[in-house]
Amino acid sequence: MAQQARLVAIACLVLAMALWGSSFIALKLAFAEVAPHWVIFARMALGSLIFLLAWRWRGQLDYRPGDWKYLLGLAACEPCLYFIFEALALQHTSASQAGMITALLPLMVAVGAYALLNERVTRSTLAGFFLAVVGAVWLSLASESDSHAPQPLLGNFYEFLAMLCATGYTLLLKHLSSRYSAFFLTAMQAFIGSLFFLPLAWFTSPLPVSVSPVGIAAMIYLGTVVTVGAYGLYNFGVSRLPASQATGFINLIPVFTLVFAWGLLGERLTGMQLAAVALVFAGVALSQWRSTTPAPAGVLD
Repeated sequence: MAQQARLVAIACLVLAMALWGSSFIALKLAFAEVAPHWVIFARMALGSLIFLLAWRWRGQLDYRPGDWKYLLGLAACEPCLYFIFEALALQHTSASQAGMITALLPLMVAVGAYALLNERVTRSTLAGFFLAVVGAVWLSLASESDSHAPQPLLGNFYEFLAMLCATGYTLLLKHLSSRYSAFFLTAMQAFIGSLFFLPLAWFTSPLPVSVSPVGIAAMIYLGTVVTVGAYGLYNFGVSRLPASQATGFINLIPVFTLVFAWGLLGERLTGMQLAAVALVFAGVALSQWRSTTPAPAGVLD
């Protein structure tokens, strides 16, 4: 039974990574017509509506004194700050390059747990982290400005900041998942995200005059399939597996993103950029080599 539950969790994580990989393409399409903050608000509001309609299936709620700090921190990391940085990233870099930067997340979770939570990190993990960062920087420096990436270095830096937010989100999520269902945590993100991005969009960006069917479809996809589906699947997977194992699946996002960006947006990477991509993956692989780092499960308890 335990093995079956593990396989279900793994399947949920793989599917979540595919959906997140596709979200970079949907965001690119939506941002081409609608101001980023309105796009994020639309996806959060649509997700909130779906969760309200399905609230009876909210699952476990075991509030403990002080949990409000962790719940608020979770939502602040993601979606609030995370989507601000990701929106900025995708205005300046390509979907494929932004997807590549996500490969750093598992290593950042391990290093963050070492720095903040006194967890042991092996030398191979630290070496792999350094190698992957070098690859990510190389990818950015080797990029040339084009219609897909007008300022790739700046855009990739914003995506790196988004990954810092995702690191805090993952550690907080693992801490809270023992007391709150994946449904509730995902719904809370959508509700708080809606409240956060509505005034931000209202005061910073004009309402779109018109939106094409492609733009509308992209926002509906983001609000339903990605916000509800991908986050729900990921939160479920993290609740069933150690956080360090669950974040390892993040390495699949660049693969899915590259495939989707190539097939749907016509994006291409140069030979130099592909070499940098290989260096990122080599760093990630090195970080996992004979690694026995304890999983940051319940590290905040």
